[in-house]
Amino acid sequence: MIENEITKIVIDTAYKIHTKIGQGLLESAYQAILVYELKNRGLHVESEIPMPIHYEDIDLDIGFRADLIIENKVIIELKSVEKVAEVHKKQLLTYL
Repeated sequence: MIENEITKIVIDTAYKIHTKIGQGLLESAYQAILVYELKNRGLHVESEIPMPIHYEDIDLDIGFRADLIIENKVIIELKSVEKVAEVHKKQLLTYL
């Protein structure tokens, strides 16, 4: 399965969840439901995966944790916020 196919499934699933339960839950609740739904669709999903980072001459085992990694191809960063802030955009660029 290619990244665009995975992404379409993730977006469709997230939309389904949003329309069923709406806003206001903690990020961890949405994450648990999304993991459940994606696994039910037959996708391989990993949660809270430590991602290494290289800084100067050292390698750090954990630079950040990816909320979800789907099929080892798509990283999902979940947010349960009223408005996306500039810091959230910078966080996404770090992941890339």
